Amino acid sequence: MASRFDELIDRKNTGSVKYDLAAILGMPEDILPLWVADMDFKSPDCVVEALIKRCRSGVFGYSDSGPDYFDALKTWFANEHCFMVEPDWLVKTPGVVYAVNIAIRSLTFESEGVLIQEPVYYPFAEAIRNNNRKLSVSELCYKNGRYSIDFKDFEEKILNDNVRMFILCSPHNPVGRVWTRDELLEVGEICHKHGVIVVSDEIHMDFVFPGHKHLVFSSVKPEFMQNTIICTAPTKTFNLAGLQVSNIFIPNKDLRRAYKNELSKSGHSQIGIMALTACKAAYLGGKQWLAELNEYLLDNLNFMCDFLHTEIPEVKPVAPEGTYLVWLDFNELLLSEEALEELIVKKARLWLDKGTMFGKGGSGFQRVNIACPRVILEEALSRLKKTIRG
Repeated sequence: MASRFDELIDRKNTGSVKYDLAAILGMPEDILPLWVADMDFKSPDCVVEALIKRCRSGVFGYSDSGPDYFDALKTWFANEHCFMVEPDWLVKTPGVVYAVNIAIRSLTFESEGVLIQEPVYYPFAEAIRNNNRKLSVSELCYKNGRYSIDFKDFEEKILNDNVRMFILCSPHNPVGRVWTRDELLEVGEICHKHGVIVVSDEIHMDFVFPGHKHLVFSSVKPEFMQNTIICTAPTKTFNLAGLQVSNIFIPNKDLRRAYKNELSKSGHSQIGIMALTACKAAYLGGKQWLAELNEYLLDNLNFMCDFLHTEIPEVKPVAPEGTYLVWLDFNELLLSEEALEELIVKKARLWLDKGTMFGKGGSGFQRVNIACPRVILEEALSRLKKTIRG
């Protein structure tokens, strides 16, 4: 069946990080990019139309959101995630990575540890190091093609590393786990017992595959509301990353006060009007578009898994429960990190994200972005097959 997501859009010469920076970042010009986590799809029509309408006013002065902006957020999170938010909780930032950095600076001291679960989204570790905090890592356990949490090690790291903050990735990037209620409850109980603040990055919350359900961390148990910062954004969901907007929810007034004070020190004031316009329009009118997108992503995922199983069985996909990112296990090829990178970049001419970016547990893995037209995914897999078989 024809799909709007099959349309090939030429993103070159648009300032695209994904398509225009290959040479600058040391990659071959003819490389096929499936790395950075944005999509090769047009945003919903409702977003494009709202932006065009706003542009036609011709005036772009200082702006901020009104009650209708919060109402759009409130309705979306209530209907889609059973997450009830209050206006006072909302703090708007240019992005989730920016928000995480503000949280680290405002709510921890340099003598304290910040815990992450590697392999995980690499800006977390960068934020901890850049702000001179102690990096504490509790490795996820990989067994029989699936990742899980080592709760014993998790609690030991909190005690041994003087951990004050834990950065949760939910759904998890890059391994694709959608954490269960029991898993989130156990993590939350440990953090609550030891006074650990949880910063929960839930930017991929709208991408969950059948058989799984995303739970907002602070909604798992009432007590978790008081030591949790929930980081959300429409940017992954509706492909708006270049507009830079995220919506951070902080129920605890003391944490929120400290957070907003640090945000003010950073020099940030208002989010750009185009970002606010796009965000509101997406949450008000983008539901059907997202439903169709998730069907397309599931088809892409199934196609990739079937292709690898049949044509390149040595490469094992860690099938995601959520996100549009697939974690590929190349360890059966018995290649060094250098040889694996040469195979993928120089021979197959594919630009993926190498696993070691996400921590030492990523050795032998690569992350691939499947949010692209099927023809691009087919080309990428054909290149990989030809190179490995060659």
